[in-house]
Amino acid sequence: MNKVRASAAEAVADIGEGASLAVGGFGLSGVPDVLIRALHAQGAGGLKVVSNNCGVDGRGLGVLLAAGRIARVTGSYVGENKEFARQYLAGELEVELVPQGTLAERLRAGGAGIPAFYTPAGVGTQVAAGGLPWRYADGGGSVAVASPPKETRNFAGRPHILEHGITTDFALVRAWHGDRHGNLRFRRAAANFNPLAAMAGRVTVAEVEELLEPGELAPDEVHLPGVFVQRVVALDAAEAADKRIERLTISASSTRGTVRT
Repeated sequence: MNKVRASAAEAVADIGEGASLAVGGFGLSGVPDVLIRALHAQGAGGLKVVSNNCGVDGRGLGVLLAAGRIARVTGSYVGENKEFARQYLAGELEVELVPQGTLAERLRAGGAGIPAFYTPAGVGTQVAAGGLPWRYADGGGSVAVASPPKETRNFAGRPHILEHGITTDFALVRAWHGDRHGNLRFRRAAANFNPLAAMAGRVTVAEVEELLEPGELAPDEVHLPGVFVQRVVALDAAEAADKRIERLTISASSTRGTVRT
């Protein structure tokens, strides 16, 4: 039952070439940076990543992306990562863009053993009809791989499209507290895609800011039970405190030092 690994390097050592990964985080909040850096050092490439976004230049999944280690991304946002946009438009990266709520439910469904579900999200758009560019042929804008049309069915007179649950070979997540049995507790905004990504992975690795002994987390403090977690890595104080702000905005009354994130 002791799922603690001695290091992040040990925890990700068997992630192989072409593996699929569900990765927690939203922007830079709750991103398993230590595990990502360990995977970068390990050297696996051709990775198929499922994550809300792909980090930013030089941080989060952006580290693997810049090294050419990611072959495909399933996510809902490109946004803040210029290298992500460049690789996608140049035809170097396959990208499946998914409505954010649908992505969350596809991960949850996969983890719950639900193969597919119907949703009204995307009806009347290319999400349903197909034709979204998953991969460009080159920098000229021609499409090499496009999304297929989705099955549509009416419920209560309203059209819905069929979406498939997502499972992956591995999942990398970050938690505030975790015990040796793999029970996890997330703090504030880090409880974003982390629980869902953890559910979707066949082998889930969690980096935790504070390692607890079994029983220290009360049952109602457990946000994700240890049945979904196979490996736990305890962060040191510096790693736990290393939390970047994606976009820093200073208020007009800057003399008072107010910072909003």
